[in-house]
Amino acid sequence: MIQTYKTSGLTLLALAGLCLAGAGLGIAAQKHETAAAQAAPLSAVAKLGKAIFYDQSLSGSGTMSCATCHEPANHYSPANALPVQFGGPQLNQPGLRPPPSLAYKMATPAFSVGPENSAEEAAEAAPMAEASGVALASQSAPAGGPVTGRPVVKAVASADNAVPQGGMFWDGRVDSLQEQALGPLLSPFEMANRDEADLYRKIKTTYGTQLEALFGKQVLDDPSMALAEVGFALARYQVEDVDFHPYSSKYDAYLRGKATLTPAEARGLALFDDPKKGNCASCHLDKMTGDGQMPDFTDYEYEALGVPRNPAIPANADPTFFDRGICGPFRKDEFSKQPQNCGLFKTPTLRNVATRKVYFHNGVYNTLEDTTRFYVLRDTDPGRIYPKKPDGTVDKFNDMPDSDKANIDVIDAPMDRKPGQPPALNEAEIKDVVAFLKTLTDGWDSKKP
Repeated sequence: MIQTYKTSGLTLLALAGLCLAGAGLGIAAQKHETAAAQAAPLSAVAKLGKAIFYDQSLSGSGTMSCATCHEPANHYSPANALPVQFGGPQLNQPGLRPPPSLAYKMATPAFSVGPENSAEEAAEAAPMAEASGVALASQSAPAGGPVTGRPVVKAVASADNAVPQGGMFWDGRVDSLQEQALGPLLSPFEMANRDEADLYRKIKTTYGTQLEALFGKQVLDDPSMALAEVGFALARYQVEDVDFHPYSSKYDAYLRGKATLTPAEARGLALFDDPKKGNCASCHLDKMTGDGQMPDFTDYEYEALGVPRNPAIPANADPTFFDRGICGPFRKDEFSKQPQNCGLFKTPTLRNVATRKVYFHNGVYNTLEDTTRFYVLRDTDPGRIYPKKPDGTVDKFNDMPDSDKANIDVIDAPMDRKPGQPPALNEAEIKDVVAFLKTLTDGWDSKKP
C-alpha cells in the first residue's frame, strides 16, 4: 500500500484562496440549482491535476492514464464490462476488483470504526454533516493536508453498533482523495511505475516547472514532497471540476421540484424506501438535507453481502484465494486483523448506477435487474444465485471463507427471509426499482424522453 504523503507547508501560504474555485458548488446546492451553472474556472493547482489525470506518459506502459479506467464519458467509471481492468507495463496484468467511480467521492470521510449515525439508521438523513462535500468545496482556503471529508477519530470500537465507515477504495484503506489518486500510479496492475523514484523522475521532467511555480523551488528537492503535491493537485481537480459531482440527474430535478417521476419511477422510489420491501435507502441515503444538499446515495458504511464468486476474475482461478475486503489482500493494518471486519466492503454510491457495466466488489453481475434480484433471492431461493457443490447442495456464500460468513447481513430486509418464503420484490417490482435507479443518471434533459 502506498505510504501516506504530507503536503508542504507552503500549501496554505502559496495557494491561499484557490479553493474559492469550488465555492460555486456550495452556492449552487444551497439555491437548489445545478452546480454546473455556477461552476468557476479551475485553479492553477486543479489545472495541473487535470493535466496529470489524462497523462498516459506517467504509466509504465506509456498508454494508460487515470482516465483510462475512470472515463469522463461514463461518469468516471470503466466503459467496458470487464469485471477487472488490465494494466501493468504490458497492459496484461489483471486487477482484483472493478474500479469504483470517481464521481461523488469528495464527501467521503476518513476511515473510522464507530457507532452508526442514528439518523442514518432511520434512513432519513443525508451523509454525516462533517463529511459534507459542499462544505469542502466551499472552503475559503485550501486544505494543507489530505483532501477529504472531515475525518472521524479512528478507534477500535467493540460496541455492538460499531461499524466501519469512510475511506477510499472498496476497503477504505486510504483516507483521502490525495492518497487515492497516488495509489494507481504505483500499483503493479494499474499504471505500474516501478517505484516512487521512477514516478518522481517522470513528474520532475514533465511538470517540474509547474510544481516549482505553485509550491516553491524546494518542492523538487524532496521526491516525497513532490509526489504529495501531485496527489494534492489530482484531488483539487476532482473537488473543483463540477463534472465529478454535477447533481444533474432527473432525481435531483425531482427533489428540487422541477421534474415529475413516471408512475414506474415513483413506484420504484417507494419500494426503494420501504423498509420491508427494497429497504435500499437504509444504506443508499436518498433524502436532501435541511440545508439543501443533495444526497450521495451512500452511508459510507460497510456490509458483507455474500455475493457469488465471479469465475471471470483471474485471481479466482485459485480456489484458496478470497477477497476479504477490509481484511485483505490490500489492507495490512490493525483493522484488517479484526475478525468482525472480514468480508466487508464499502457501500458505493448509486448515482449513475445505470451506466455501470458491472456490479458489486467483484463485478459478478452485469445488469441492474440481476443485481436487484440477488438481494431478494439470496435467501429465499439460493439455488438461483449460487452454484452447486459436487454433492448437489447449494454452495451458498461461495466467495467467502467459512471464517468470515458470520459477518454476512442476514438481519436487514430484504435479506432476512428464509428459503421458500416469497421474495421481498417480485419481477414487476424489480423493474420498477430499476426504473427509479435510472433516474440517478447525471445529464438529464427535460426536453428528451
